[in-house]
Amino acid sequence: MDSHVVIGRGGTASATALALAEAGDRVTMISRSGLGPDHPGIHRVAVDALDTAAVIAHSTGAATVFNLAMPPYHTWPETVPPLFGSILAAAEAVGANLVMLGNLYGYGPVDGVLDETMPLAATGRKGEVRARMWREALSAHESGRLRVTEVRAGQFLGAGAVSIFSLLVQPAVLAGRPARVPQELDLAHSFTAIGDAAAALVAVAGDDRAWGRAWHAPMLTTTVRAVANRLAELAGAPVPELAVLSDAEITALAADDPFWAELFETEHMSHREFVVDDSALRTTFGVTASSIDEVFAGVLPERAARI
Repeated sequence: MDSHVVIGRGGTASATALALAEAGDRVTMISRSGLGPDHPGIHRVAVDALDTAAVIAHSTGAATVFNLAMPPYHTWPETVPPLFGSILAAAEAVGANLVMLGNLYGYGPVDGVLDETMPLAATGRKGEVRARMWREALSAHESGRLRVTEVRAGQFLGAGAVSIFSLLVQPAVLAGRPARVPQELDLAHSFTAIGDAAAALVAVAGDDRAWGRAWHAPMLTTTVRAVANRLAELAGAPVPELAVLSDAEITALAADDPFWAELFETEHMSHREFVVDDSALRTTFGVTASSIDEVFAGVLPERAARI
């Protein structure tokens, strides 16, 4: 039985903590709120991960620290470096391995299918900071201070997801209302299910082949319209009425909420085909993407028994 620390309380953090606990390991789940799944193998504590000494105190003896923390979207350039630096320092201090949940922003715009060999060449605010955090962690690994790896996920789907689809499309579809989306509807796009991201994080944490490089999480490549249509079919809802938000509309929304202005940085992911190769993870660890029906079984529990 191993001991692990999961930092964060979002959908992926909760799914990862549950997967570890259900495998018989002990999990300490750290977040500012102290919230998390109710499971006898999970000990939830209310700690700000910026408090390195407190994180160290709760991480002593852990085999792995999972950094699944995420501050508000528009604050990343200011808030991510000290937060991730504190978690890295704590993992190093207690002699734990560090597994990071990343995303695909750090690559910047690319042509063709995206794989892990491509350079982290982002120039936007959020992409640059995510790339820098990985480089700093990798430098610590290469200097022998600790072992690190990162799992880079696509746009999240499923129960507990926080993404453009889950926030703007899913509730509208289930309510039979029109949805306006800051993303093209019929271009190929790679999504990651919450449960698949958790499975990937657990897999890399337990395998010596994982360390010192990044891995793409399982990817489900489809279109926004196809995902919305299938959700509606499963829920017995009307055919979704979807439309793309214009740049002018997004700019108007940004006047009241800074989140919207941040979307312009990632237009290469939302307004062009965005296809991600997850074959390295699949062939090395055998972790594969769930089907759309399996993903939405958690969103529509009444359908789960049929899937």
